[in-house]
Amino acid sequence: MQTLLAEEDVRHLNAQFEEASPPDIVSWALEESGLDRVAIASAFQAEGTCLIHMATRIRADVPILFLETGFHFAETLAFKERFTELFGLNVIDLVGDYTVEGQEREFGPRLYERDPKMCCELNKVIPFDRALRHYDAWMTSMRRDSAWTRTNTPIVSQTELESGRRLIRINPIANWTRRDAWNYLKEHDLPRNPLHDLGYASIGCAPCTRIVFPGEDERAGRWSGLLKTECGIHVREARLQDADEDSDC
Repeated sequence: MQTLLAEEDVRHLNAQFEEASPPDIVSWALEESGLDRVAIASAFQAEGTCLIHMATRIRADVPILFLETGFHFAETLAFKERFTELFGLNVIDLVGDYTVEGQEREFGPRLYERDPKMCCELNKVIPFDRALRHYDAWMTSMRRDSAWTRTNTPIVSQTELESGRRLIRINPIANWTRRDAWNYLKEHDLPRNPLHDLGYASIGCAPCTRIVFPGEDERAGRWSGLLKTECGIHVREARLQDADEDSDC
C-alpha cells in the first residue's frame, strides 16, 4: 500500500492552508508538493473554471479530467469546448463502459430515474477511479458551504483506491463562499456556463438537474426528489452509505 503523506503532514498542511489563498495552495500542489502527476477534476462549473484558471497559469498542460457521461446539457459541452479553446486546456474525457444506448439495452431505459446511484457508479465513479490510477493527486473545486455533505471538507486529505493505492486529494477553495467564486470570475473576466444565468446553481447531467428556486439550498436542483445529493466520486466513506449520502461531482 502506497502512502504519500504521513497523517501528521496532512494535519500540518490543513492547518497551514486554512489561512492561505487558493492560488497559493494550487501553487504548492503543482510546484512544491513533490507530487509529479497532479490532475484537476472538473465539470466546468463556476468554481471549476476558477480552479482551472489558477492552475493553468502555473502549468499550462495540467490534465483536466472531465466525466463525459453522455447525459450532459448541450450548453455544458459547448462551454467546455469554448473554455478549452480559450485557454488551450489539456482536457481528458473520461467515459464509462456503456454508451447511453448500451446502458439502456443492458439496464433498461431511464436508469438515472430508477437507480440513480447505479447510473452514477457506471458513468462517474468507475471511470474516475480508473483514471486516478495514473495520478499521484488530484484537485477539486469543492466548497464547504455548498452543501451539508461538504461541511467538513479538508483542504488536503488522502484517499485509497480499491487496489490499495493511496492518492492525495486537494480542495484549494474548500473555505471559499459562492460569492468568492463569482468575484474571481469577474476579477479575471472569465466566461461561465450560460446555464448559471438561467437559474442553475449546481450543474450536472441534464436528466438529474433542475433550476434552483429562491430560498432553496444551492444543490437542491441535483437529483431533486430522489433522496440523493452527491454522485460518489470524491468522498469514499460517503459512497459506502445509502443514497442520501453519496459524494461530490
